[in-house]
This record gives sequence, structure tokens and C-alpha cells, in this order.
Amino acid sequence: MSSQRVIDGRDMQPPEPLEKALEALDTLPPDGELVLLLYCQPHPLYQILRRNGYVWTETMQSDGTNEIHIRKAASA
Repeated sequence: MSSQRVIDGRDMQPPEPLEKALEALDTLPPDGELVLLLYCQPHPLYQILRRNGYVWTETMQSDGTNEIHIRKAASA
């Protein structure tokens, strides 16, 4: 069973959403997923995710929220 953790960073000031996301990823179980809610695209986070073997999908909600689902990439 996968676990999901949600961080609502829409009312946080940078770099707090990035810091909270990185802390959550450190403790994310192998089958877990982190959902990050932001009003922007966190390009510095994307670079960190790419370097550390994570994959993500994004959905733009009608209120302008960027919903980012982050998972550890499947091992080959």
C-alpha cells in the first residue's frame, strides 16, 4: 500500500516549500508519493529531483494551483 504526503505550500514564502519538500522526500517510503501544492513551478526543486532519481507529474488546477506528484523513479 502506498502512502501519500501532501504539502500545501501556497501560503508559504520561499524557500520554505522547497525545504519542506526535501525534508519529506528524505523520509518518503519507496512506494510513497509526495504531493506539493504551489502557485508556481519550483524549477530549483525539479533540478534536485532529476539529480536524485525522482519522477513527477504536474496538474494545473482551475484556481491556479500547480499540483505536483513526486515519486522515486522505478529501479531498472
